[in-house]
Amino acid sequence: MPSSKKNASCPVETTLKVIGGKWKVLIIHFLLEDKKRFGELANCLGRISPKTLSQQLRELEEDGIILRKDFAEIPPKVEYSISTLGETLSPILHAMADWGGALEKRLKTTKRTLRTSSE
Repeated sequence: MPSSKKNASCPVETTLKVIGGKWKVLIIHFLLEDKKRFGELANCLGRISPKTLSQQLRELEEDGIILRKDFAEIPPKVEYSISTLGETLSPILHAMADWGGALEKRLKTTKRTLRTSSE
């Protein structure tokens, strides 16, 4: 959806600014299932550094996609959950899953593989 105006807004670009990158969609996916603590998210995601996970969670919280709840406990306890705005991403993630599943079937029948991401 190219635009001839330099400063014109592109809705796809706006969406990607919020959910783009290697981890954000997966974080949203897991939080759509249920609220999670930091360690639970780290386990779900696998190979993500604590620094990267913290940064991604902070950005999603700042953008209003997720909520962070701090409990006044020792040791500190924090839970992350999906916000009302974040819940509106559910049909988009379902569509992505459907598309990805169809692509996987197609790749399997053509015996092709996807190139690996450089991220």
